[in-house]
Formats: sequence, C-alpha cells, structure tokens
Amino acid sequence: MGSFAGGGLPPDDVVVTALRAGDETMFAALLDTWSGGMLRVARSYVSTDHSAEEVVQDTWLAVIGGIDAFESRSSVKTWVYRILINAAKKRGARESRTLPWSSFEHDGAAEEGRGLDELPPGGRQEPPVAWPTPESEALASEVRGLIAEGLARLPPRQRTVITLRDVEGCTSEEVCEILEISAANQRVLLHRARTAVRGWLADYFESVKQPE
Repeated sequence: MGSFAGGGLPPDDVVVTALRAGDETMFAALLDTWSGGMLRVARSYVSTDHSAEEVVQDTWLAVIGGIDAFESRSSVKTWVYRILINAAKKRGARESRTLPWSSFEHDGAAEEGRGLDELPPGGRQEPPVAWPTPESEALASEVRGLIAEGLARLPPRQRTVITLRDVEGCTSEEVCEILEISAANQRVLLHRARTAVRGWLADYFESVKQPE
C-alpha cells in the first residue's frame, strides 16, 4: 500500500479493510500515529512506564484479534482507545494503584469537589495560556518536565481527559465516546485539570522570576 504522506491516515473504511487483509504498512502507520498517545493515556492508570508499554502491546494484539468483529459503530480510534483504557484499568486495579472506574460513575462531582453547576451553560472555553517564553532551551526543557509532572499528579480521570484533549488533540465528542461519559462531565474534568496545571505552572514562573 505504501507510506502515508505527512503521517496522515486514510478514512476508517480503508483502515479497516487493510487491517482485515493483514496489511503491515497500515498497521505500522497506526502504530506510529497512535502509540505515543496510547502510552500517555495508559500511564494514567498504571504504576510504571513498563506497565503502560505492556498495556499498549496488549491493546494492539486485541485490535488485531478483534478487527474482523469491528462493526463501525464508532471510529477506529475510539474503538482502539476504549480497548486501551479497559486494559489499563484492569492492569491498574491489579496493581492497586487506581480506583475502579465504577467508583466514579456519577457526574464527577465527588471527585472534583463541587458540582457541575459552577461551569457556565455550554462549558467554559479555555484557550491555551500564553506563558512567558523560556529564555533558554534548558528552561524550556524544565517547563516540559514540570507539565509532565503536573499531569502525573492529577487524578486518573482528569489526567486522561486533559491528555486526550490537550496532548493528543481529540475533540470533546471523541473523549466522551472513548470514556463513555457525558459532555458535562468531560467539561468539568477538563476544566479542573487545566486549572490545576495552570496553577502549578504559574507557581513555577513566579518562583523563577528574577528580582528587579
């Protein structure tokens, strides 16, 4: 089939047909495009990078084994990420490092501290924050490390939502489908995750300000 220009993937029907035919080029393209994000999401639920890697490997094996039964009720990406998250949750529960997903099947208010009514109708649109431009590559690297550390400190559901939305570029609709949560729940989880990360970054920039 050849390579895909710019790393883009063809429509889902083409992807599914190729995978069912055992097309190695298509499978490699999916690996290259999605595996990095899958690792980040899996890491929200398990205790080590190695565990996350095994979850991703198990997910791809499940995808290969289950592609013939895929019914196109959702996008291929949504289907793959659902398999991933289910595998990660099971692995995380075995490691006793995360709470079962069923503990959070409400509207998210208990986890988030307040109800959904604090957000305006339709959700709050939060553009990326314009942080000060780092003056050196060393500082830029430190900021990236701080963001990764901040994400790691978030509760699993907040971390998963902000990773899918702000790191992987998923739409709110895709996130709701992947996690099987309501639009309102997705908004409050994303809002609280962004607020926490912005707060940690603001504290960092305040601490590195040079005295006038």
